[in-house]
Amino acid sequence: MSLRLSYSLIAPIYDIVVAHASRAPRIDSLAGLPTTPGDVLLAGVGTGLDLPLLPSVHRYVGCDITPAMLTRARPRVRGLRFDSVLGDVQRLPFADASFDAVVLHLILAVVPDPRACLAEAARVLRPGGTILLLDKFLRAGQRAPLRRIANPLVRRLATRLDVVFEDVLREVKGLTVVDDQAALAGGWFRRIRLQRDYLRLPA
Repeated sequence: MSLRLSYSLIAPIYDIVVAHASRAPRIDSLAGLPTTPGDVLLAGVGTGLDLPLLPSVHRYVGCDITPAMLTRARPRVRGLRFDSVLGDVQRLPFADASFDAVVLHLILAVVPDPRACLAEAARVLRPGGTILLLDKFLRAGQRAPLRRIANPLVRRLATRLDVVFEDVLREVKGLTVVDDQAALAGGWFRRIRLQRDYLRLPA
């Protein structure tokens, strides 16, 4: 099942499942946004659960591959400068260095190619810019047999359970970990802040 189809089916119940549990970690993560006005990309904006939590100082662009998700996100845009864009976070439809910050909440472990997703976030980020991550990750060397056994089925429906963040980051040049905190489920979910290096990323 394609990501677009699975999340079109999930869209009507997504908020019921995710909204309450993820609210506090989202608030903590979004506190890492720049304090000065800038351009912020919400990559995989989904139903817009981040939108009511955002400061109004920035200009926001929400990108998602699923029209049904964007439709549900738009009513949450209140008092924000916000544009929605239909697009794939693994191939973002934006020029290099377009944003001061990129928010990747519950998307890196969803996409088929998390390396491509993170690399695209780095590409569209300006030097010195911030990436805010909130997602479920295995740690390097963690066995987690039940998650790995369930992964082939669950990844077809909604999300991957086998993403090791350190492995993904190792393949994407030009990013530095600024903060890495446990967020939910005994540290399975992590809240991570990255900064793009000031040197030009290699092509």
